[in-house]
Amino acid sequence: MSDLLTRRLALLGEPVHLPLLTQTLHGIEREGLRVDTRGHLAQTPHPAALGSALTHAQITTDYSEALLEFITGTANDPADTLQELETIHRFTSSQLGDELLWSPSMPGPLPDEADIPIARYGSSHVGQLKYVYRKGLAVRYGKTMQCIAGIHYNFSLPEALWPLLKAVEGDSRSDQDYQSARYIGLIRNFRRYSWLLMYLFGASPALDASFLRGRSHQLQQLDADTLYLPWATSLRMSDLGYQSNAQASLTPCYNDLSSYTESLRTAVSTPYPAYEAIGTKQNGEWLQLNTNVLQIENEYYSNIRPKRVARSGERPLQALLARGIQYVEVRCLDINPFLALGIDLTEARFLDTFLLYCALQDSPLLADGECQRCTSNFLKTVKEGRRPQLHLQRGEEQVPLTRWAAELLDALEPVARLLDQAHGEPVHQAALQAQRAKVDNVELTPSAQVLASLRERGESYTAFALRQSREHARYFRAHPLEASEQQQFEALARRSLDEQAQLERENDNDFDAYVAAYQASLLNLAV
Repeated sequence: MSDLLTRRLALLGEPVHLPLLTQTLHGIEREGLRVDTRGHLAQTPHPAALGSALTHAQITTDYSEALLEFITGTANDPADTLQELETIHRFTSSQLGDELLWSPSMPGPLPDEADIPIARYGSSHVGQLKYVYRKGLAVRYGKTMQCIAGIHYNFSLPEALWPLLKAVEGDSRSDQDYQSARYIGLIRNFRRYSWLLMYLFGASPALDASFLRGRSHQLQQLDADTLYLPWATSLRMSDLGYQSNAQASLTPCYNDLSSYTESLRTAVSTPYPAYEAIGTKQNGEWLQLNTNVLQIENEYYSNIRPKRVARSGERPLQALLARGIQYVEVRCLDINPFLALGIDLTEARFLDTFLLYCALQDSPLLADGECQRCTSNFLKTVKEGRRPQLHLQRGEEQVPLTRWAAELLDALEPVARLLDQAHGEPVHQAALQAQRAKVDNVELTPSAQVLASLRERGESYTAFALRQSREHARYFRAHPLEASEQQQFEALARRSLDEQAQLERENDNDFDAYVAAYQASLLNLAV
């Protein structure tokens, strides 16, 4: 353990400061495909009973009309966050009829590309903007890979923690700049160590053979309908997922907030030849918002993002530039198909420990090729993380993944102890111990359990996922909401539909002018 980490833990462990560690905030976004009784992508519109995907705060859609996204608020205790996520699931399950929420991250059998429905958000300008953006994703990357689902874990430390550390360490930066720099440091450490999350929580070692659409690949055949890699942890996070030549040059290594925001601002304002060849319109119909490397900031695909809650009409980069980093969004988590919510409290408490460690541990700049080594270690783990004697690159040496994982878990121990001291119960140490068991016994990892289930039952990937989806649906429908909660969700749905209708009545100029103003809102910013 570094001297810096030791000092910071000691400071936060003082009785007057310990309560700060109970004030972290958590939020979860869980994606999930709607499928029919055969496990095929639902071709039905977003259910009106769920409200407006444009304006509902908790239930929306991501890329496809069939790709639901559930969004919790923030809570100090991740148990409360998961409880909120469960209520959203229970309400949604009550409104899906015969349809199911798909249990894993990778989709089952998909229709032809042309028949994968892009999410619709109505005729308001903001609704049209969201639709055209998704049309742009389709022409840039294809629709298939955007039917992949995941879990995003949002995490922030209490605002009062940063001035405390800043004062003790004699840092002369403003509070905002110090806080942003420390979150960027967290992200650098996350880049260094996030391969561990893929080993511990990766849950997509196999997929339906139709997903690859005839593309060349190096996967093996498990059965007539299933492809896999024997040691993979997360094919979702491998190069089978998002592939983008345009984004290949976009590799911000998070050495400071300004270089990160500048790289994204440049990407949303720099034309890319292949996208210029497509153009923005065809026969007067919009194809993409622009022909730049990124249409908008959120198109940049990354495992973790620095975030700031944006104000009405404000773009994500504008919020970051104006007020600095407020929280981080972890984006590399697979949905665990064995869990009804896709994530549980043990995983959440381990993530809290891991992220606090990343925030408090010394975080030197990524230099001398370390950025590429981080990427290489991550990709090696998602493709072969369970391979016996797999080695990763740590500095100048090759070390066994399991040895490095055990050492990292040892380093997390004092952080887990401190969190437990603050909360008054040993729950973070228990979560840490559950991960040690996976390092000691690879068969306990979710990816190994998925493959074991396929083999033991002689199931295809799709049959396995459909069975799990039905099981989760039965659970939610067997535990309906209280009448008052049900009525509250129904009221939220109606209100969101009214809000969408109001937005549609407020269109005050043509859509082309609206898009032009949207583009200019960022391009005119000084970074």
